[in-house]
This record gives sequence, structure tokens and C-alpha cells, in this order.
Amino acid sequence: MSRSLSLNMRSASRRDLPPPQKTIEKLENMVEGENYYEAQQMYKSTSARYITCQKYKEGLDILQSGASVQLKHGQVTCGAELAVLFVDTLVKGQFPYNEETFGRIRKIYEAFPRISMPHFLGDDYDDDGQKLSEAISAAKVRAEGCSSFLKAALRYLSLGNLRDANLLMDAMKEQLKSADLQFPTTDLIQFIMYLLQTLERDAYPLFKTLRQKYKTSTDRDAVFEEVLDEIAAKFYGVRQQNPLEGLFGEMFKM
Repeated sequence: MSRSLSLNMRSASRRDLPPPQKTIEKLENMVEGENYYEAQQMYKSTSARYITCQKYKEGLDILQSGASVQLKHGQVTCGAELAVLFVDTLVKGQFPYNEETFGRIRKIYEAFPRISMPHFLGDDYDDDGQKLSEAISAAKVRAEGCSSFLKAALRYLSLGNLRDANLLMDAMKEQLKSADLQFPTTDLIQFIMYLLQTLERDAYPLFKTLRQKYKTSTDRDAVFEEVLDEIAAKFYGVRQQNPLEGLFGEMFKM
């Protein structure tokens, strides 16, 4: 297929995509009808069509609506998955950090459930134990939501955009503070805060030391290691060597 034909087909596919509002309304009705799984698959596939055609704004509208409505109906796993796709699309579309961008992120984050931890376990242990279990589950889900925004900060860094990564993290801290919530102090968050400071200087040895120290945290998700390699290339011009390149290079030296 010629390049011109391929471009023409892509342009045609962009024109064929309808405005997303009808799709959003249809999927919201599906969720209202408790067809959560079917709606989830359609949220992902439909938004992917727009994103593939570089219609990022429309894809974001679908993902934000999906995350919000799924969370509204208590479908926290579905909501968290769409939240991750939302922030990935923000970075893929190279949307700059501003009040509008953070406002959309904040609306999704605020939709995650907040279940108060029981102060004590009374005589009715089964009931209180259930509340405790629900509270722990909710805390884990909110941590997943926070993790998705950390990934967004890393994605900004992989593009060499230190400014917006810092602004995103600062805004998240301010938002949590205004809601009387403490900023999480997990190893991963500490790593990213140190990373932001490290990237402000020409300190590749410190970058390597930081990665090694927090390796157990970043190894939990292959995405982190991949993005950190991109960050090393963008800020320090260091690219990971293909193991085969090293092997054949040594052979040729013999």
C-alpha cells in the first residue's frame, strides 16, 4: 500500500468517527442498566478508535465519562482502569499541564470511594470486620488511582517535560491537603519525588543510584522500568544496550 493511499484511508477514518456525545450517553445508559462489563469493554475499544486517529480530546471525553460513571456505581476496578487510560492519553496527546487538565484528573480522583476506617472492633466482630475489610479495599483502590497519576508524571518525564511533571505532583499535594488527606509516603512516591530533584541537575550517577535503591518498588510494574529507560535517554543521553549487541560486540573484539 502506498504512503498516499494509507494517509487517505486514515483521513477518511477520522471523518467517519462521529461526535462522541451519543456514544457517551449510550454507554452511560448501559452502566445505569448494570451492564458493567460490556460497557467497560466498549469504553476501551471506542476510546481506542479515537486515540488511534489522534482525536485525543474525544478519546479523553469518553474515558473521563467512563471512569466517573463506573466509580459512581461502585465499579472501582473498572473506574481505576479507565483512569489509567485517561492519564496515559493525556501524555500521549502531549496535553500541557494546566488548570483544565488537573481539574479533569481531580474529578476522577474525587469519584473514588472514601470509606472511613472503623475506630474499634465492637462485640459484633463480623459486622465490624466487614467494615474493616471494605475500608482496606477502598484504600487500595484509591492507591491505584494515585498510582495512575504517578505514571502520568513519569510519562511527562519520558518526554523530557520536567516542568509539567513537577506541576502535576505539586497540584496533587495541594488537592490532598485541601481535602484534609495526607500525601501518601510509599517508597514509589518517595522515589518519584527524589527523581524530580535529581533530573534538575546533571547527575546521572545519582540517577543510577536512585534506581538501584528503589528497584524493588519499580520492578513491580514493567511500565516503570521501560519509562525510566526513556527518561535516562532523554535527560542523560544514555540508552539501554541490547544484550545481543553487547554479546556480539565482545565477540568482535576477540
